[in-house]
Amino acid sequence: MSSVVSLVSGRALPLRGNDIDTDRIIPARFLRCVTFDGLGQFAFEDDRKQLTAQSKTHPFDDRRFAGASVLVVNSNFGCGSSREHAPQAIAKWGIRGIVGVSFSEIFFGNCVAMGLPCLRVSAADAEALQGDIERDPAADVTLDLAKGEVRCGKRSVPATMAEGPRKQFLTGQWDALGQLVSGIDEVRAAAKKLPYVGGFA
Repeated sequence: MSSVVSLVSGRALPLRGNDIDTDRIIPARFLRCVTFDGLGQFAFEDDRKQLTAQSKTHPFDDRRFAGASVLVVNSNFGCGSSREHAPQAIAKWGIRGIVGVSFSEIFFGNCVAMGLPCLRVSAADAEALQGDIERDPAADVTLDLAKGEVRCGKRSVPATMAEGPRKQFLTGQWDALGQLVSGIDEVRAAAKKLPYVGGFA
């Protein structure tokens, strides 16, 4: 069984903007990698370079947010192509939980499959949390899946996740492949009973 994920807590990184797509999260040229190792350093690679050229700093380059484990975003995060490299890059950078107004369905599903919870909050609450973090980058942000809330300092806001994925995290059943591997003896026993696996004798 996968590990239970009920709380994610740590310093946070605010990433403002709606409709941030997977092409921006991890540019297409990085999709040729064989494994996801080292992918984190290239998260938002092009966005970061563009801002650096303008003498500005992308949040992923901002030293105030170095080591953050919670990402706070806005609406329709992870839209665009279905590449699983996008949540992998975010996770490899060090993010263990995401708070946002809404997420692309495929991006959300890819996050669940790798144990990266995404909680939804209202647009006003997302902006308030981002403002809190910008004012105090050292503040801890906690995603509480059991209580359905996000806490930052004295602020506590309601947060939601579809009940199915939420239960998967709270029971440690989010890793379907891990469950399959852990029950390999049962899988083999069932396969032997199937004529299209064992042949039609």
